[in-house]
Amino acid sequence: MANVISDETIEYVGILAKLELSEEEKEAAKKDMGRMLDYIDKLSELDTTGVEPMSHVFPVQNVFREDVVTNGDESEQTLTNAPGEKDNMFVVPKTFD
Repeated sequence: MANVISDETIEYVGILAKLELSEEEKEAAKKDMGRMLDYIDKLSELDTTGVEPMSHVFPVQNVFREDVVTNGDESEQTLTNAPGEKDNMFVVPKTFD
């Protein structure tokens, strides 16, 4: 199966990809694209009967731990380092008007 790519298709792909291709580059792209489509056609010839579909080649599992608070509320201890404190918040010098 030889997939023939038209000049219009290459022009359109060039526009979509925002590429300015020379005539030589267009011809090379047509050949490359044709080979890619031929390869995809070749893959469709494979017998996949009994092959289970998958979304990834490796087993996908959640590797993150449960989000659990372990240190509690230490705001009072944190505020002991503040230059000033008001209503359980840091008070710092004004930086702009």
